Amino acid sequence: MKTQAQVVVIGGGVVGASVLYHLTLAGWTDVMMVERRELTHGSTWHSAGGMHTLNGDPNVAALQRYTVELYDKIQAESGRDCGIHMTGGLQLADTPERMDYLRMAHARGRYLGMETELVSPKEAHELVPFLDPKYFVGAMYDKHEGHVDPSGVTHAYAECAQARGAEINKYVWVHDITRTADGTWNLHVHDTRKNEDLGMINCEHFVNAGGLWAREVGRMTGLELPILAMEHMYLITEEVPQLTEWRQSSKMAGFHVVDLGGEIYMREEGNSLLLGTYERKGVPWAPHQTDWNFGAQLLTPDLERIGDNLEVGFNHFPIFQEIGIKDTINGPFTFAPDGNPLIGPVKGQPGHWLACGVMAGLSQGGGVGLSMANWMTEGDPGFDVWGMDNARFGDWATPRYTNSKVRENYGRRFRITFPNEELPDAREHMKSPIHDRLDSHNAVWGASYGLEVALWFQTQGKAEETVTFRRSNAFDVVAEEVAAVRHGVGMFETTGYAKYEVTGTGARAWLNGLLTNNIPAPGRLALTPMLNHQGKIIGDFTVGCLADALGDERFMIFGSGAAQQYHERWFREQLRASSSAGAVAGAGTRATGDGVSLRVCGNELTGLSIAGPSARKVLDELTDFNVSNDAFGFLDFRQTWVGSVPCMVGRVTFTGDLGYEIWCAASFQQQLFDTLSEAGRPHGLRLFGLRALDSMRLDKGWGSWGTEYRPIYNPFEANMGWMVRLGDQAKGDFIGRDAAAAAKEAGPQRKLVLFEMDAGTGDEAADCIGNEPIWHDGPDGNTVVGWVTSGGYAHHSEKSIAMGYVPAEHAASDGPWEIEVVGVMRTATRLAEAPFDPSGSRMRS
Repeated sequence: MKTQAQVVVIGGGVVGASVLYHLTLAGWTDVMMVERRELTHGSTWHSAGGMHTLNGDPNVAALQRYTVELYDKIQAESGRDCGIHMTGGLQLADTPERMDYLRMAHARGRYLGMETELVSPKEAHELVPFLDPKYFVGAMYDKHEGHVDPSGVTHAYAECAQARGAEINKYVWVHDITRTADGTWNLHVHDTRKNEDLGMINCEHFVNAGGLWAREVGRMTGLELPILAMEHMYLITEEVPQLTEWRQSSKMAGFHVVDLGGEIYMREEGNSLLLGTYERKGVPWAPHQTDWNFGAQLLTPDLERIGDNLEVGFNHFPIFQEIGIKDTINGPFTFAPDGNPLIGPVKGQPGHWLACGVMAGLSQGGGVGLSMANWMTEGDPGFDVWGMDNARFGDWATPRYTNSKVRENYGRRFRITFPNEELPDAREHMKSPIHDRLDSHNAVWGASYGLEVALWFQTQGKAEETVTFRRSNAFDVVAEEVAAVRHGVGMFETTGYAKYEVTGTGARAWLNGLLTNNIPAPGRLALTPMLNHQGKIIGDFTVGCLADALGDERFMIFGSGAAQQYHERWFREQLRASSSAGAVAGAGTRATGDGVSLRVCGNELTGLSIAGPSARKVLDELTDFNVSNDAFGFLDFRQTWVGSVPCMVGRVTFTGDLGYEIWCAASFQQQLFDTLSEAGRPHGLRLFGLRALDSMRLDKGWGSWGTEYRPIYNPFEANMGWMVRLGDQAKGDFIGRDAAAAAKEAGPQRKLVLFEMDAGTGDEAADCIGNEPIWHDGPDGNTVVGWVTSGGYAHHSEKSIAMGYVPAEHAASDGPWEIEVVGVMRTATRLAEAPFDPSGSRMRS
């Protein structure tokens, strides 16, 4: 066994083997795997082996398709039988709402290039006669579904990696991990077969692909990963004689069925049938500590626990009433709180990578391995993996929070989560100081990055929203909130924004090399993207500069709250890279480089925003400085007092209207809220929530982080080129500059376009939510050319708005355009400018 390597992968399941394989495919051959026992001896060996491409996140769905299509390649290369059965699969809907979900999935598949087809219950029954069509209203057939042999796949990955130079060591247990002075890692290892110490393996990188033990591996470096194992059961029947007859008459090579209403899956297993379920009251396994002695073992079945699901399954698939059960498999596998994997680099620990929590390892393992290898060798995953990036969780994802959300997510594995649905478990985990005040105004709550955020304020009745793919009971109230802002003044809580403070003698120079726009002078704000080295958008910020009497500058950066840890990780990496001493920034809230100090303000810095034509009158009553447009203009920024509260005030809002963002310490937020409420009462001040804010940014045609602005787009595609100072000599170099210049020279391949859509009327009215296909009628007929990134109803302009990317050659076309929304083709019109105040005069006056 080598004692030094460039990369060590910890864990020999299908995910670890995929990462190892893809690293060698990318050209890194000084790589090794260490596995505590035999390959697959965690969750992989007892997996049902199902694989499918359907996923609510189209970016994850694309990687799942890559995984499925990879199996033929590794089977041929390794000579190892992967047990590939490309059977095709059915997703069954038993209600109109679930059928709408399938229509939306089918629509997403159009621009992902997937081969899906909507079929009737009768057609579904003709494909798979073991289901009873009377229980269903429709189905979706997906050509790219089936099952594989988990052991065969894992060994195929491993053998392909070994053929390219990777080393695999079994019965080697990593029992401790330490950091060296030069920034590399020492993995302390033990021979579990001979029970003897093996010393250390030194490496530049290590990958935690520990599966059931990923939590314990994380703890060796001080991490508490938000993952938890759940018991999962499936049944295998006695042999089914009817299968032989079906095979003789069917055109299908097999079948895989997911029953959304029954929350079960079913497929053939040799000459038997396999039936699995995700029961609503799932049981965590080893919730506090995973036993290192646990191996290729199964858990005691508990059929009573899944009795309700089995009753549904036996009704929906009557064949199970005719045959006996041969085996019951109960084994653990890990979940993250939202069901997606945890991958990518660890904040504050360079060289430490995660590839764990991959619940659907046979569907996602290939895509995870490819993304990880790209990330490690090229510095970028090469795909939009935000839905899997471990940075989507912060330190607030505590073990009890994780336990609650994982159990909730497990029980919803095959249930629809509506786009406006807020799940109830582990709520009120984090609250701002004014939570009770907003609650008293009948706030309808959501959660973002663990924090409770007000979505809208119900005017009467219980504060809850009807879940739907169309328009909910929030629609009319949100319209009133928007009107209050556009015609008077409204107030919104901004505590959920991410906030960072950057200080020190080198702060301005460091930010200048990090962000694309000019860094503001003292007393000013600037809007700016941030790019990665490939010239793609990884951030969208407002930056403010304050200076004290001695001229020392302090910079405040405001961004998307959901991306706080994602951006903090990037900031720390760049601080480390810019530090001449090579100092390693810690994992706390403050990091330092040469003359630069970064502090993550988190929820200790709270905020409120007032917006609308009367906002200036409210602020004027509470400040001692001149708030006229000439004295405190658009994008001005200053430290002052609002009433008795020490604050930072910026002349900017995301509403597109006259407005201010006001920031104060958490200890002052209640007082600030009361002060603004009292001063605003004569002006008709009204609280508004996130839904109204989103409606108003659609009025302006503004994109947002996580939708229009993501790491797969460059700033010229996203209409942000005006904030990228390529030719400004005073600006100098910045990360991604050369790549951005090349992208500008080449011209965009696609462009972000604004549409008005005919959303329909009455109960059938439906606005875009994102990921709908955009159709264009050109010389080749009506074809899918792009996809919607976000949409909704812009109440002030009374338009259903959609934003999305289309090929650059179509970006100026007047169509005809259509957007497919919940299975209905709807006419769309390209808008050349924003519906509301395209000149920006309202926010500047």
